[in-house]
Amino acid sequence: MKYTMTAGLAVALVTLGAGQAQAYDDRVTLGAVAGSTGVGADVAWRFQERLGISARYTGGLEWSTDYSTDDVNYDGDVNLAASKLTLDYYPFSDGFFFSAGLMLPDIEADVEGRPRNAAYQFNGQEYPADALGTLHGKMTLADGIQPYAGVGWRKSHRSGFGVFAEVGVIPTDPDVSLRTSEGFENGDNPLSAQLREELRQEEQRLENDAEKWPVYPVAVIGVSYTF
Repeated sequence: MKYTMTAGLAVALVTLGAGQAQAYDDRVTLGAVAGSTGVGADVAWRFQERLGISARYTGGLEWSTDYSTDDVNYDGDVNLAASKLTLDYYPFSDGFFFSAGLMLPDIEADVEGRPRNAAYQFNGQEYPADALGTLHGKMTLADGIQPYAGVGWRKSHRSGFGVFAEVGVIPTDPDVSLRTSEGFENGDNPLSAQLREELRQEEQRLENDAEKWPVYPVAVIGVSYTF
């Protein structure tokens, strides 16, 4: 459904631009940008007065965060990168545009968890901290091709230097995997089998919490030059 909506918006932009097409000296704009998906470059080709296409890559953004459930304190190192290909519609023939297309995000965190008390406790069952060690895992917030929609400003209607800004959203699709550093869940005994189930439930709790934010905000600013 989300891909159908984005495709429909892109078709609508093409139809609007095609209906208003006229002789136009196409222009190429190069930009350096930074924002909520990292730092990188943006290139745009404005082939009609009201239509263009653009591509962007950003990456290298990292930060550390923490999060707690009822049983575990987690530390996470978050890494972000994203590439984007969109159709841009300039309704006023100036620098303001609507954008729709596809984004390939890579937003994930390496996670390490420790018990909030002397032992891990899941659903009333205690597990010695020294037997499990620490919890290690990965949380993926958005990965694979996702639809994108946004608005922005790009000085692509005349030559020279300018500023660039864009805001938009992509949907998230959280996925979490957890394991213990000591591999206790891999044992051939009832308690290990129970812990495997507890870890799956803990993964689901983390995914449910992440799903409270169904979209990730994309916001970038930068400088550009139009040829």
